[in-house]
Amino acid sequence: MKKIPLYISIPFIAIIVCLLLTVPYVLKLDDQITTRFEGKRWELPARIYARPLELYVGKTLSVTDLEKELIQLRYSRKKNPAKQGEYSIQDSRITIYSRAFHFPDELQPATRINLTIQKKTITTLATPGSDEEIVFRLEPLHYASIYPRHNEDRLLIKLADTPILLVKTLLSVEDQHFYSHLGLQPSAITRAAMANLKAGKTVQGGSTLTQQLVKNIFLGREKTLLRKANEAIMSLLLEFHYSKDEILEAYLNEVYLGQDGKRAIHGFAQGSRFYFNRNLSELEPEQFALLVGLVKGASYYNPRNHPDRALSRRNQVLDILTTNQLISAEQIDQLKTRPLGVTRKKPSGITQYPAFLQLVRRQLARDYQDEDLRSEGLSIFTTLDPIIQAQAEKSLSDELGAIERRRGKSHKNTLQGALILASVDQGEVVAVVGNRRPHEAGFNRALDMKRPIGSIIKPAVYLTALARPASYNLLTPLSDTPVSIPISGEKDWQPENYDHLFHGPTPLRQALIDSLNVSTVHLGMSLGLDSVIEMLKKLGVQEEIKPYPSLLLGSVELPPVEVLQMYQTIAAGGYQTPLRTILAVTDQDNTTLQRYPLTVQQTASAGAVFCLTNALEDVTTEGTAKSLKRLLPAGLSVAGKTGTTNNLRDSWFAGFSGEHVAVAWVGRDDNKPTGLTGATGALGVWAATMAGIDTAPLQPQAPATISWYYADTARGTIYNEKCSDKNSELLPFINGGLLPDTVQCDHEADWKQDAKDVERALQDGLKTIFNFLL
Repeated sequence: MKKIPLYISIPFIAIIVCLLLTVPYVLKLDDQITTRFEGKRWELPARIYARPLELYVGKTLSVTDLEKELIQLRYSRKKNPAKQGEYSIQDSRITIYSRAFHFPDELQPATRINLTIQKKTITTLATPGSDEEIVFRLEPLHYASIYPRHNEDRLLIKLADTPILLVKTLLSVEDQHFYSHLGLQPSAITRAAMANLKAGKTVQGGSTLTQQLVKNIFLGREKTLLRKANEAIMSLLLEFHYSKDEILEAYLNEVYLGQDGKRAIHGFAQGSRFYFNRNLSELEPEQFALLVGLVKGASYYNPRNHPDRALSRRNQVLDILTTNQLISAEQIDQLKTRPLGVTRKKPSGITQYPAFLQLVRRQLARDYQDEDLRSEGLSIFTTLDPIIQAQAEKSLSDELGAIERRRGKSHKNTLQGALILASVDQGEVVAVVGNRRPHEAGFNRALDMKRPIGSIIKPAVYLTALARPASYNLLTPLSDTPVSIPISGEKDWQPENYDHLFHGPTPLRQALIDSLNVSTVHLGMSLGLDSVIEMLKKLGVQEEIKPYPSLLLGSVELPPVEVLQMYQTIAAGGYQTPLRTILAVTDQDNTTLQRYPLTVQQTASAGAVFCLTNALEDVTTEGTAKSLKRLLPAGLSVAGKTGTTNNLRDSWFAGFSGEHVAVAWVGRDDNKPTGLTGATGALGVWAATMAGIDTAPLQPQAPATISWYYADTARGTIYNEKCSDKNSELLPFINGGLLPDTVQCDHEADWKQDAKDVERALQDGLKTIFNFLL
């Protein structure tokens, strides 16, 4: 056997050894590639959406509010909308070319619709060429995201949905031979190395898109031989396992395109939103060129910080497109004259509705772990109404400013406030304002501030009484005389009325309308504190309440959101619907993971609540909230209650229309006196909000347990017949319950005599006619 020369055997053995050592390493890299690509490639932020704006004939909606919504949705106003995301307005005629959107219940395709709005009402709504009326949903506003811990923000897009010009531009600039190489391009690497060597610095890159993708996903940016070797091996492995289209699609979603504070912008779809506030499909050729130009250096060519560099880079890309005959020479000259088109203000990753988002996060926490919210790409559909939210924010800010201006410069910026609204029937929270500067994150007064609620607790006391129809009704006389209640270890509690007077026997209804403290205390003590606390629980109050007599006048400390739950139950006729902000959650494949259906439970007597509502409506027309008559539009009937705490520290108003229930609070963060009652502070905020939104007047439907009687409310009596006396008022009473004393109408005898006279006259007339005929 011929002996192998030593000079041959040593290198051969070395090669074998290297291969044996390299194979496990390559297999390890291969495992990293396949695990990442076949598993979850990215941690995707959860995206939170507002309610979709429903359009239909008869809906109350102004042209101004519709356009505000379209602007928030990043629509562009055009003379003749030709593609998704465009609209036109000509007098009362509006055309909208909507975007396709995947709702939890269906995929709604891009649609062109025509509508007419006259006198703040949609009068026609149809698709072009059709007269058939439709109901249409605009896609909901994306107003917040919950980001992964590494703060990467991306919006996934499929290659098939990517504009072809963007793809061709990317390949022309970054990797012309992408579909022909195997992940590496030796000639490009050599050419780049020579250019860099000649320049004495890095002036040219030789990486393919595959190499760039490997570097971005698997490797760092350190410039070492080991990293370059890993990049080459992993690029070959990536090309071996996956198709070119799969690699290109991953690149489109991974590429780094900018920074917004701690938030990193990845992928062309998110880059389009970040720089142009538009969807990728809505961009023009020169905008594609800018995005592709940023791949070379997103910070260096940042169009907001370095517009000249960005413009030069964009035009270089346009020149490459002309060279590759993707754009004609005539067209290129026109495109180069166009501005960058980047929005002056970058769309922030910080929500403009922080108070509402806090409530959403709390409700999400019941069902989802924080890590899932930060990584699974969930879509969360909520009840936020941007139109009502905007009005609520404006009302709070404007009203507080107006109060302070009336008081002088020394009071500027001393007041704070909170406002929260929900739908009556659904319990859907539509707006939350926790700060007079609503876009500032921080302490949320609507959710976290606990202050004594004052007289807005009184409806619970009176409802406790009305729920005992055998003993109480709206005209039951209450004592309004001095009362002294012993308090263990303290001075006796001797409550007083706001006017420091005592009014003697007062009908229950009138005591509530005038918000008499002494009458309320007499009533509450006779009912029992535990009974009142039980009613508060039935209305939805969750806080622990101690049975102190002062709770009857609102010493209980509650956040506005709990007061809202209490009044929602009253507004809904005694049917409690837990307040909710979430409608549905879908995953990144648009599969519905969970719906949040309406749940309703009757917790209070419908008849008693109806009687209470009748009195609360009178509070707003003749009681402590009667100023609402001049603050609200004509015909907008409402019910509600003012609340004021000791030393005028807290001003409250809670109430409802036929469609919305809302709670407003005004006070100071340092808890010093404001000098404001419920009627002079919070009521104005509440009224400005209700006057500025589309809401229905209060028209409560009487349950079958209710009968109506004409009554003399001053005397606390009812009439045994229908009475035209000027003092009579129609009031509800619960069937089978205690009725007030019944009296004869003052004009009843006269009426009966008149009836007899008419009857006699008719008889005489008939006799005359009969005799004549005979």
